[in-house]
Amino acid sequence: MNDQDTDGLHKALEASILRNEGSWSGSSHSSAAERTLPFQVNGGEWEIDKRLLKMGEMIASGSCGDLFRGTYLGEDVAVKVLRSEHLNKNVWNEFTQEVYILREVQHTNVVQFIGACTKPPQFCIITEYMSGGSLYDFVHKQHNVLEVPILLKIAVDVCRGMCYLHQRGIIHRDLKSANLLMDKDHVVKVADFGVARFQDQGGNMTAETGTYRWMAPEVINHQPYDNKADVFSFAIVLWELITSKIPYNTMTPLQAAVGVRQGLRPGLPENAHPKLLDLIQRCWETIPSNRPAFPDILAELEDLLSHVQEANQRQDDPGTKD
Repeated sequence: MNDQDTDGLHKALEASILRNEGSWSGSSHSSAAERTLPFQVNGGEWEIDKRLLKMGEMIASGSCGDLFRGTYLGEDVAVKVLRSEHLNKNVWNEFTQEVYILREVQHTNVVQFIGACTKPPQFCIITEYMSGGSLYDFVHKQHNVLEVPILLKIAVDVCRGMCYLHQRGIIHRDLKSANLLMDKDHVVKVADFGVARFQDQGGNMTAETGTYRWMAPEVINHQPYDNKADVFSFAIVLWELITSKIPYNTMTPLQAAVGVRQGLRPGLPENAHPKLLDLIQRCWETIPSNRPAFPDILAELEDLLSHVQEANQRQDDPGTKD
């Protein structure tokens, strides 16, 4: 890697490195080089009546907005509010992109869109309130060490959400534990579609979109990429669930990015289920076409979950014979 490459990475990082990786908007923004969406957000059936929205406590603060808890028509909701002082073309494109995609998706494992305020002075996106918080907080701040059946159930939830998105032609581009939220029943849902996009939307897809510790090498390397970039990010999430560690925790995000493009991956724990370790290694293969697709990953995880549950039942009931 030459000095020019390193300089380029440093420059690209300046805008994104200051953001908190564990927050809901700790990702690099799409650049203006991406084609502007072929529509305007003009509300329509998704425009909510602000008078019926009651704002509560702030849950998180991001680089260009804040996340609040609130109620709308008697339901608990999450409200992502753009800060007017940060409203530029990039932020507006991200906002309109998120509304555009959320309007199009409905699945048990994707956060439910309720509506948006797209008229000045306040722009906001309203989704279901996920009382369990993010997977990032669940694993890293609450220091939960996950048993294999729970870990597999979470992984299956994420996989189902991602299968659905990829079937709809949507690449998330910022899949990480901070963007995976849990509801009160511990169902995990994919969230935060600010940098997501339809694969056939046109224009060149921006390099370095996402968060460095979870980012696929082809994205870091400014190479063409497709939905297999999400599979790479999923491998890092799976590794987080197994180890309860932040990936490359002894490195800065820049060092991690440089390492990943040179073939570096997080160290594999010896005591984890061998089938999980094998799956992780296939999902973070350097060549995207060598990575499995989400439907195949889902089939493997569901099969492994059923085997683990059966084995646990046999342990609980010693009278059961094979």
